[in-house]
Amino acid sequence: MATVNSSLVSFFERLYFKPNLLDWVFIILSSPISLIFGIVMLLRRLLTPKKDYSTPIVSVGNLIVGGSGKTPFVIELASRYSGVCIISRGYGRQSRGLIEVSRNGEILCDVLKSGDEPMLMAMSLPQASVIVSEDRAKAIELAKKNRAKVIILDDGFNRVEIKKFDILLFPKKIKNYFPFPSGPFREFYFIKYFANLDFVEDIDFKRVVTIKEATERMLLVTAISNPQRLELYLPDGVIDRVYLQDHAYFDEESLKKRMLSCNATSLLVTQKDEVKMRGFKLPLSVMELKLEINSKKLEQIDKYIGVDS
Repeated sequence: MATVNSSLVSFFERLYFKPNLLDWVFIILSSPISLIFGIVMLLRRLLTPKKDYSTPIVSVGNLIVGGSGKTPFVIELASRYSGVCIISRGYGRQSRGLIEVSRNGEILCDVLKSGDEPMLMAMSLPQASVIVSEDRAKAIELAKKNRAKVIILDDGFNRVEIKKFDILLFPKKIKNYFPFPSGPFREFYFIKYFANLDFVEDIDFKRVVTIKEATERMLLVTAISNPQRLELYLPDGVIDRVYLQDHAYFDEESLKKRMLSCNATSLLVTQKDEVKMRGFKLPLSVMELKLEINSKKLEQIDKYIGVDS
């Protein structure tokens, strides 16, 4: 289980979220590549024909790599509807192809096959279905076969071949607006105007974090993108930090040794991390996250789907 020292972040995470003076030299030198990349993505978006599946499809995505709150947003959105099916690619899963994670709340596979985020969605939504697949079109057809009334695409903004209602999530502060590789944007920033709605954190949605089973000496262990964003929500009692690569899996024995070395009384983890620790015989403190979302904007999604608010 490889860890990242808490005083360091990966080069690209620093480049994208907290660039220093030296990073800006790299950003400027690589900007021609970013320009070409952005143009290619723009042409792809403009020229690709879109297929209509005759079912309400809502995409929750972002233009910036890394975590932006998509998973909790999808959970909150899906909880509003009946007959909903969530389709995700399942990043970090140890499987390939189309897999039903859950059907109407019944869990059908383990977290290794589903990936952490789809499993969290499946466990959080007892009335919903969750499918993972690299081929979104194939997953949509299965969802329709299973009589889904609403389909939500997790991280589906770049699926330009699908006719859908696009939602984009943005952090409140952005320091680097360049497309990849100079910056964190998957496409040019102005592409946000292709979306039907955008939600800005702390303006259109707010994270509400509560700590379940907090203890006096907690070791923060997490495998999420840009883990420094958790600092705003950490309680007193966090004595050390272990950062793993996004979507990484955990080794129970390594965590036990780390707890003993710093005399920790529990591991502090996110809900996304917790689903990969089921069966561990280690004390867990869990950062439970919910989103408070702008109700007026949610009503616009209801209108597209065709339900009363």
